[in-house]
Amino acid sequence: MRLSDQMIQELEQEAQTTKRVLERVPDAQLDWRPHPKARTLGELALHVATVPGAVAALAALPSPVPAPQFGADPKPARAAELLQALDQSIADAKCTLSAMDDATMQQDWSLTSAGRELFSIPRAAFLRSVMLNHWYHHRGQLSTYLRQLDVPLPSIYGPSADESPFG
Repeated sequence: MRLSDQMIQELEQEAQTTKRVLERVPDAQLDWRPHPKARTLGELALHVATVPGAVAALAALPSPVPAPQFGADPKPARAAELLQALDQSIADAKCTLSAMDDATMQQDWSLTSAGRELFSIPRAAFLRSVMLNHWYHHRGQLSTYLRQLDVPLPSIYGPSADESPFG
């Protein structure tokens, strides 16, 4: 099985879990934030929804790649936008990954800033670290936001205090 196919398989599985978390985001709380330095619930949820597609697109660029310049986080107007954004992001990531053969996945990929190399790692390692692990990190962060808002949490990798996949 190709490296990209393995990554797509994991992406599809984790997308279902991410969808269950995003479905719990309350429309009326999108502007809530746990701390002045933190993203709002809506900003974080939209980030979670869009990470796979955005990171896959970045990884598909020919190396070296200038580091993205981040501005203000986009905000959803409604929680319903989150599932649409996730569906599009997953579709985009799958399309991008499907086009990558093993040689492309194993090629060193570099990110630069002001002409200085920040790092150079195999493209597959970048995708694993940022498209997947970074995504899981923020999904976990989102679950803590929801817990603080007393929103019942779905099962993620096993039972939550609110839901069990085991019956």
